[in-house]
Amino acid sequence: MQQQETSLRPRSSAYLNALSQEIEKKLQRALASSSQRRNLLQELFADIALEVDDRAKDIILCREEYVISPAEYGTNGRLCFYDVLADYYVRVPESGNPILDLIVQLWCQSFASHIFALLFHKWLFDVQLDNADVLLRYSSALVQGATNVFWIDIQSNTRRFQSLFQYLLDEVALELTRLNKIPVQAQRDLYLLLSRFIFFYNSGMELRMATSTRLKTCLYSFTSPGGPMYPTRAVRHAAWDALDLLFPVGRYPRHLISLFFRILYPWYWPSSCWNFIVSCLKAVFYSLLRLIFSGWGKL
Repeated sequence: MQQQETSLRPRSSAYLNALSQEIEKKLQRALASSSQRRNLLQELFADIALEVDDRAKDIILCREEYVISPAEYGTNGRLCFYDVLADYYVRVPESGNPILDLIVQLWCQSFASHIFALLFHKWLFDVQLDNADVLLRYSSALVQGATNVFWIDIQSNTRRFQSLFQYLLDEVALELTRLNKIPVQAQRDLYLLLSRFIFFYNSGMELRMATSTRLKTCLYSFTSPGGPMYPTRAVRHAAWDALDLLFPVGRYPRHLISLFFRILYPWYWPSSCWNFIVSCLKAVFYSLLRLIFSGWGKL
């Protein structure tokens, strides 16, 4: 019996290695094709978030040197591909290094932070990174990616990413040895992230689809410009910020649709152009002030 289990171990390793190679290939395709980049990254994110099917479980579970149990990944016993791969990259980090290098090259693209958070949330607290800038970048990407996937759970009323939340809460936030591996600012951001979603994942509070739709419609109504009875510019921008934060999926199409309708009303163009110029001048002015003060601080 022991000999049979030993013979099955290479099969499980080969399966996980093959999954890693497929992820690497899709990332390479995304890096090479700017027109298909977003779609490829979205497909990859959806693939690694899928629940492991029965055939794959027979290969993966309890067949390796390490035993993977669905009970480790949340109370519902759901086991997703990202759960298995996150453990795999901790135990075999060389398999994840090419994927990590490609994600860094796609850093500013949509779904890149999602993928990083799902695949490397355990690896980040297991390895020793001496470069403070790299550590801060990875920590910020983890918080950003986790925020995005948690909002996806809220909008769909599922708990597909509960294992990620539980790991960050139980194994990081409550374990100082892991928590102290990331910068202080990232620790604060992580605590803020967990406090924001703890009622959803640990108390069962759900935002029903009807409530979510009404909230989105209400916020969207505050983004419309117009006469004196319409919201002011400050209110409109606050509504846009709230929409982008609460409903990140569909953010860019919303802005494109809004821009299209603004083009249909040319009498708004002068004020829009003026506000844009003022915003740019303020941004340049504040950047110069920060540069001057930082120079004084170094003296």
